[in-house]
Amino acid sequence: MRLTLFLITLLCTISTTLLAQTIKQHSGWLFLMNNTKINEKWGAYMDVQLRSADQFDRVRNLMFRPGVTYDINKKSQLTLGYLLNETFNTPSSGIGTLTEHRIWEQYIYKHKVSTANFSHRFRLEQRFIERANNEDLFAQRFRYFFRIILPLQKDKQNFDKGPFAALQNEVFLNVQHKNELNGYVFDQNRAYVAAGYRFGPKLDIELGYMNQSSKGASRNTMNNITQLAVYTRF
Repeated sequence: MRLTLFLITLLCTISTTLLAQTIKQHSGWLFLMNNTKINEKWGAYMDVQLRSADQFDRVRNLMFRPGVTYDINKKSQLTLGYLLNETFNTPSSGIGTLTEHRIWEQYIYKHKVSTANFSHRFRLEQRFIERANNEDLFAQRFRYFFRIILPLQKDKQNFDKGPFAALQNEVFLNVQHKNELNGYVFDQNRAYVAAGYRFGPKLDIELGYMNQSSKGASRNTMNNITQLAVYTRF
C-alpha cells in the first residue's frame, strides 16, 4: 500500500511538471472492454475506444484492440495482441485520416489488500505510425499501469456486486526512436478516478475523470477527459 501511494505521488508530480507551456483540452472517451474465457488457460481480449477531439467537437480516434490471453495462474496473465488506431483529422487540415498499427505484449499481476483489488500491467508496444509530412515511423513504447478497485460496501472480501470506486494511473515511456517522436523518454501520463457499479460477475459500468499529460516536441498537452467505461466478462 505504501508503495502504491508513493507511485501515485511520484506520477502526479510528473504530471505537474508539464504545466509550463501547456495546451489545455477537454474531451470525452468511450471505453468498451471484454475478456472471454475459452478454457481453463486460454482466453480472448478485446477493447474498443472512441475518443473525441477538443471540446467534444467530433470523433477524433477509433481504436480496436484484440488479443489472445494465457493465464499462468489465478494472479498472473500474459496477452499478445494487435491494435488499429485511426486518427480522423479535420478536412481543413489537409491531412486526412492517419493510421497506426501496433503489436503489443503484456503481463498482468493481480492481488488483494484487504477488500481492495489491485492489478499491475506491464505492456510493450511495437508501433507502425503513419505520418503526414514524414516517412512512416517504427517505434517501441513501454507502459506501466496500475488499477485499484475499492468496493464501497463493508466486508466485501469477494466482490461480486455493488458500487465501487476505481483509481488508476498509467505512465508511457518511449524506448526506441524517441528523437522521431518528442525527443524524450517520457511520453505521457494518465491519472484516473471513477465511480462504478458491478451488476454481477459479467458486467461493470463506471464514469470517471482522467487527466492525460502528454510531452510534445515543442509543447505539452493537458487533456481533461470524461470517460464512460463498460467492462464485460464471459
